[in-house]
Amino acid sequence: MTTAARFHNSGDTDDLLRHIGAISQFAGVRYWSTTHKKWQTLIVDAYALSGPQANQRRTDFTSDEMKKGDVLYFQQTDNLSGSAVYQMHLAEASADRLVVEIENVTPLRYHFITVVDRGEMQSIYFLDRESDGVWRYYSILRIGKHASWLIAGNESSSINRAVAFYRYIVGIPTDQEPPAAR
Repeated sequence: MTTAARFHNSGDTDDLLRHIGAISQFAGVRYWSTTHKKWQTLIVDAYALSGPQANQRRTDFTSDEMKKGDVLYFQQTDNLSGSAVYQMHLAEASADRLVVEIENVTPLRYHFITVVDRGEMQSIYFLDRESDGVWRYYSILRIGKHASWLIAGNESSSINRAVAFYRYIVGIPTDQEPPAAR
């Protein structure tokens, strides 16, 4: 799944890093549920971790902590698969480009059934300055071949989840009409 867009942002990469590192602000991100035909909360809870073990809660990451090559951890609870630990790797960081990779460290489960095994959900986000105040956003989401049909079977829902994250990153209300897919 890919998402591509342009967005206006007069800030610099430190501002974008600060926003991405504010893990606790992911809580409340909403998306259009194609199953329920309404806006729903996608991320129920989220917080930064001091290491890869669950429940090592700490304050959000600062832009100073988010440096090229660093691996940071966070825990996120979504509305379907519950709580999981993720690692975030800052692959590139310059004045005109950010590349952020995210991968699940723990399995994602739905009613105690593993739907995505450890390391099988990977995403990469490219944010490139196009001109003064204009940025390009490109993301790729990959779910491994062993993922359950429960998670891979609804493309419209996956599109709406990806767009919700894009909207969060660029500062658009995540439940703004219209949804990307119905």
